Amino acid sequence: MKTVDEVYQELLASFAERAGFTPDDSCDLAVRLYAAAAQLQALSIQADWVLDQSFPQTASGTYLEYHAAMRGLERTAATYAEGTLRFSVVSAPASDLTVESGTVCMTGDEVRFMTVQTGTLTAGSLYTDVPAKALEAGGSGNAAPGTVTILTACPVGITGCTNPGAFSGGCDAEGDESLRERILDSYQRLPNGANAAFYEETAMGHTGVAAAAAVGRVRGTGTVDVYVATAAGIPDAALLEEIQEDLQAKREIAVDVKVLAPAALAVDVSLELCVKDEAEFTAARSAVEAAVRGYFTGKLLGLPVRLAELGSLVYGVEGVENYHILAPTADVSGGQTVLPVLGTLTVTAMEEA
Repeated sequence: MKTVDEVYQELLASFAERAGFTPDDSCDLAVRLYAAAAQLQALSIQADWVLDQSFPQTASGTYLEYHAAMRGLERTAATYAEGTLRFSVVSAPASDLTVESGTVCMTGDEVRFMTVQTGTLTAGSLYTDVPAKALEAGGSGNAAPGTVTILTACPVGITGCTNPGAFSGGCDAEGDESLRERILDSYQRLPNGANAAFYEETAMGHTGVAAAAAVGRVRGTGTVDVYVATAAGIPDAALLEEIQEDLQAKREIAVDVKVLAPAALAVDVSLELCVKDEAEFTAARSAVEAAVRGYFTGKLLGLPVRLAELGSLVYGVEGVENYHILAPTADVSGGQTVLPVLGTLTVTAMEEA
């Protein structure tokens, strides 16, 4: 890309060639030529930008989504992490206590979670569990067990809250590179109403589906099994039935298509961390736990769990100076019908040498 000064010098040279003299830098004509040079450079930048947006290999943002739409694809939306909030009291109450739907609790980092239905702490009980989800979509809502401990507005009689299990399933909106890869793949694997690409793209068109894999002839000639996963992992029966009905209407004649949930393969992860400031170990551990939980989404369907990817994820967390992966000890192989899911997650401090 030429600079403004380079364009200006070319204009001066062209003017001198035709007029027979070079205008002085302080004269009005030179100022006009410099202003013209600035506008010409801006037009050149705009032309390059337009060229980039004209092809899926270089387009970005909304313009990449336009290319996706031409292939019948959409950017995968961000999803909300889901889990359970436990509301407790110090002493068992004599009457029922109500936890209204919409009650908000948060972590020490001010990540907020909201109950999605009304709960009741019955008389004589010390706690009640209520389904909840993150208030904001994305991976930031994936919280480790025991980290949601702040009541923003206490329900009457309730004195404490926590999350007995992890909040999971939160996934950021699909990035440009992932969407670009799917667009380019759609050109290489053109869906024709009969191949695996057709079944996978149709399944991916349903809200909530993070990955799909079509496997032919598993149950014999003329059969197709389509395995799908959501951002949270294993899909529920309602989503499977929805996709089943859609594919049943669009399938080839005489083809027996079945939509299934993949087999879950639990992967236990154990890590040792060395942080730059020992006082910040707790915060670093929470961030690492959230990052690892965010890695194990439905997008892993059919893919292996690679130690290199886990290591890069951990090392990229702010404050982590070194790490050691204790488990798994090797890459975990994948398969089209298998979804790796997070088993136990253990993060401890690395012992000094």
